[in-house]
Amino acid sequence: VQLQASGGGLVRAGGSLRLSCAASGRDFSRYAVGWFRQAPGKEREFVGAVSWSGDFIHYANFVRGRFTISRDNAENKVYLQMNSLKSEDTAIYYCAADFDGPGSSVLNFYEYWGQGTQVTVSS
Repeated sequence: VQLQASGGGLVRAGGSLRLSCAASGRDFSRYAVGWFRQAPGKEREFVGAVSWSGDFIHYANFVRGRFTISRDNAENKVYLQMNSLKSEDTAIYYCAADFDGPGSSVLNFYEYWGQGTQVTVSS
């Protein structure tokens, strides 16, 4: 499966963005999808994930209540709605896919990665 993340941009603190992860290939509905981010000089970190079934969604503590993940298997897309953005949310955001996965927070569980989309939040 190939992934492409999009929807990043420049937004003021308190604003919103919706990122999309578009997948090509077969059986996308069998893949868990995770969102990760990497800020300059920092390691890539878990943001949130949705299981292949969509039944299980969880988030990192620092985004809970502000970010929401949803998936549309008919469109082969997963979305990350980001509200109440803060300057510390500035990073490159990546989506990743894990076949038949539970939606892990562990980076190494994901076999496929998109190219990332830049999110910049100005204070």
